[in-house]
Amino acid sequence: MKRVYVNEEWCLGCHLCEYNCAFANSGETDMAKALKGKPIFPRIRVEGDESINFAVSCRHCKDPLCVKSCISGALSVEDGVIRIDRNKCVGCLTCILVCPYGALSQDADGAMQKCELCLTNSCGEPACVKGCPNGAILYEER
Repeated sequence: MKRVYVNEEWCLGCHLCEYNCAFANSGETDMAKALKGKPIFPRIRVEGDESINFAVSCRHCKDPLCVKSCISGALSVEDGVIRIDRNKCVGCLTCILVCPYGALSQDADGAMQKCELCLTNSCGEPACVKGCPNGAILYEER
Protein backbone atom coordinates (compact mmCIF):
# COMPACT_ATOMS: atom_id res chain seq x y z
CA MET A 1 0.00 0.00 0.00
CA LYS A 2 1.21 3.49 -0.82
CA ARG A 3 1.91 5.77 2.14
CA VAL A 4 3.20 9.29 2.79
CA TYR A 5 6.89 9.43 3.69
CA VAL A 6 8.91 12.47 4.68
CA ASN A 7 12.59 13.10 4.02
CA GLU A 8 13.44 15.52 6.81
CA GLU A 9 16.75 16.38 5.13
CA TRP A 10 14.78 18.05 2.33
CA CYS A 11 12.04 19.68 4.42
CA LEU A 12 12.33 23.48 4.38
CA GLY A 13 9.81 24.02 7.16
CA CYS A 14 7.73 26.22 4.83
CA HIS A 15 4.38 24.74 5.97
CA LEU A 16 3.03 24.68 2.39
CA CYS A 17 2.02 21.05 2.93
CA GLU A 18 -0.26 22.22 5.77
CA TYR A 19 -1.93 24.87 3.60
CA ASN A 20 -2.38 22.51 0.66
CA CYS A 21 -3.85 19.87 2.97
CA ALA A 22 -6.25 22.31 4.63
CA PHE A 23 -7.36 23.60 1.23
CA ALA A 24 -7.81 20.13 -0.28
CA ASN A 25 -10.03 19.13 2.62
CA SER A 26 -11.99 22.40 2.82
CA GLY A 27 -14.48 21.59 0.08
CA GLU A 28 -13.78 24.96 -1.55
CA THR A 29 -12.53 25.55 -5.09
CA ASP A 30 -10.66 28.78 -4.34
CA MET A 31 -7.71 28.65 -1.93
CA ALA A 32 -8.00 32.31 -0.92
CA LYS A 33 -11.69 31.91 -0.03
CA ALA A 34 -11.00 28.70 1.83
CA LEU A 35 -8.04 29.87 3.94
CA LYS A 36 -7.54 33.64 3.97
CA GLY A 37 -8.05 35.11 7.42
CA LYS A 38 -9.25 31.81 8.87
CA PRO A 39 -7.62 29.30 11.19
CA ILE A 40 -6.48 26.27 9.21
CA PHE A 41 -6.92 22.67 10.28
CA PRO A 42 -4.46 20.59 8.24
CA ARG A 43 -4.19 16.83 8.59
CA ILE A 44 -0.41 17.08 8.36
CA ARG A 45 1.75 19.18 10.64
CA VAL A 46 5.32 20.48 10.33
CA GLU A 47 7.43 20.17 13.46
CA GLY A 48 11.02 21.18 14.06
CA ASP A 49 13.35 24.12 14.47
CA GLU A 50 16.10 25.88 12.53
CA SER A 51 18.23 22.73 12.33
CA ILE A 52 15.67 20.12 11.22
CA ASN A 53 12.05 20.07 10.12
CA PHE A 54 9.72 17.21 9.37
CA ALA A 55 6.06 16.69 8.58
CA VAL A 56 3.92 14.53 10.86
CA SER A 57 0.94 12.67 9.42
CA CYS A 58 -0.86 9.37 9.87
CA ARG A 59 1.27 6.34 9.10
CA HIS A 60 -1.74 4.05 8.58
CA CYS A 61 -0.38 1.44 10.95
CA LYS A 62 -0.98 -2.25 10.30
CA ASP A 63 -2.16 -2.72 13.88
CA PRO A 64 -3.56 0.75 14.73
CA LEU A 65 -3.96 1.59 18.40
CA CYS A 66 -6.25 4.49 17.53
CA VAL A 67 -8.81 2.17 15.92
CA LYS A 68 -8.65 -0.26 18.84
CA SER A 69 -9.15 2.51 21.39
CA CYS A 70 -11.97 4.41 19.66
CA ILE A 71 -14.91 4.13 22.05
CA SER A 72 -17.50 5.23 19.48
CA GLY A 73 -16.34 3.10 16.55
CA ALA A 74 -15.60 6.21 14.49
CA LEU A 75 -12.21 4.90 13.35
CA SER A 76 -11.94 1.99 10.96
CA VAL A 77 -9.52 0.47 8.47
CA GLU A 78 -10.56 0.26 4.81
CA ASP A 79 -8.05 -1.19 2.32
CA GLY A 80 -5.19 -0.33 4.68
CA VAL A 81 -6.29 3.30 5.16
CA ILE A 82 -7.45 4.41 8.60
CA ARG A 83 -10.61 6.47 8.20
CA ILE A 84 -12.76 8.57 10.51
CA ASP A 85 -16.54 8.66 10.42
CA ARG A 86 -17.13 12.20 11.65
CA ASN A 87 -20.76 11.42 12.42
CA LYS A 88 -19.70 8.80 14.98
CA CYS A 89 -16.84 10.75 16.60
CA VAL A 90 -17.69 12.01 20.09
CA GLY A 91 -14.47 13.99 20.52
CA CYS A 92 -13.21 12.01 23.51
CA LEU A 93 -9.55 12.44 22.39
CA THR A 94 -8.63 8.83 23.22
CA CYS A 95 -7.18 8.31 19.75
CA ILE A 96 -4.91 11.34 20.22
CA LEU A 97 -3.65 9.92 23.50
CA VAL A 98 -2.77 6.49 22.10
CA CYS A 99 -1.27 7.45 18.72
CA PRO A 100 2.50 7.01 19.05
CA TYR A 101 3.10 9.47 16.18
CA GLY A 102 0.86 12.36 17.20
CA ALA A 103 -0.95 12.12 13.89
CA LEU A 104 -4.50 12.98 14.99
CA SER A 105 -5.91 16.39 15.81
CA GLN A 106 -9.23 18.11 16.32
CA ASP A 107 -10.94 20.07 13.58
CA ALA A 108 -12.90 23.31 14.01
CA ASP A 109 -15.94 21.39 15.28
CA GLY A 110 -14.00 19.32 17.85
CA ALA A 111 -14.20 16.07 15.89
CA MET A 112 -11.01 14.14 15.17
CA GLN A 113 -9.24 14.44 11.87
CA LYS A 114 -6.24 12.73 10.34
CA CYS A 115 -4.67 12.10 7.00
CA GLU A 116 -6.79 9.85 4.80
CA LEU A 117 -4.39 10.16 1.85
CA CYS A 118 -6.79 12.53 0.04
CA LEU A 119 -8.83 9.54 -1.09
CA THR A 120 -12.14 11.29 -0.42
CA ASN A 121 -11.38 14.71 -1.92
CA SER A 122 -10.46 13.69 -5.48
CA CYS A 123 -6.90 15.03 -5.46
CA GLY A 124 -5.50 11.85 -6.96
CA GLU A 125 -2.52 11.89 -4.64
CA PRO A 126 -2.13 13.57 -1.26
CA ALA A 127 -2.25 17.37 -1.58
CA CYS A 128 0.75 17.70 0.75
CA VAL A 129 2.85 15.75 -1.74
CA LYS A 130 1.70 17.83 -4.70
CA GLY A 131 2.31 21.07 -2.82
CA CYS A 132 5.77 20.35 -1.42
CA PRO A 133 8.16 22.64 -3.33
CA ASN A 134 11.25 20.67 -2.38
CA GLY A 135 10.00 17.11 -2.89
CA ALA A 136 10.45 16.29 0.80
CA ILE A 137 7.09 14.52 1.02
CA LEU A 138 6.65 11.39 -1.07
CA TYR A 139 3.68 9.12 -1.75
CA GLU A 140 5.02 5.68 -2.55
CA GLU A 141 5.05 2.03 -1.68
CA ARG A 142 8.08 0.79 0.23
